[in-house]
Amino acid sequence: MSESADDGSEQDPARKAQQLCVRLLTIRARSRAELGQAMDRSGIGSEVAELVLGRLDRAGLLDDSAFAEEWVRSRHTHRGLSRRALVAELRRKGVAEPVAAEAAAVVDEDTERERARQLVRKRIGVLGSVDRMTMVRRLVGVLARKGYSEELALQVVHDELRDAGYGHSDDTGVELD
Repeated sequence: MSESADDGSEQDPARKAQQLCVRLLTIRARSRAELGQAMDRSGIGSEVAELVLGRLDRAGLLDDSAFAEEWVRSRHTHRGLSRRALVAELRRKGVAEPVAAEAAAVVDEDTERERARQLVRKRIGVLGSVDRMTMVRRLVGVLARKGYSEELALQVVHDELRDAGYGHSDDTGVELD
């Protein structure tokens, strides 16, 4: 046997692809599309990639539904992302729309609203002595960047500011309750 075969530098493409996928899956769960893209970037042909993805699927190591559920749970809990943002992220990761929507459905309207409230409460204290309009703008911006609708963001921000003792209207005099 040659020295290069002994040190593993000349692996067959399927073995190389499988090792790449297993290495990526040990870091975190991945969608089928993410693994396919990683193999493509590594120069692994599509036929070999499909063969390896099929093996991983049969071994139970590849499940877009389970990946999506885990992703939603983690990103909603730790990052405070809205359902809309979660579905968008999953779509970017190659998860099919119905699978992404089903996974995000575990975040119901009440859960989403409560998480938005938590995010706002956390930020109110660090805003310092800015005027109410600036507070509203900044807090709505925080929620918008996390995918919350404008309507929900405004409602939550105004409710939380009122509860924190910042009054009932913005600086324009518009009644917000």
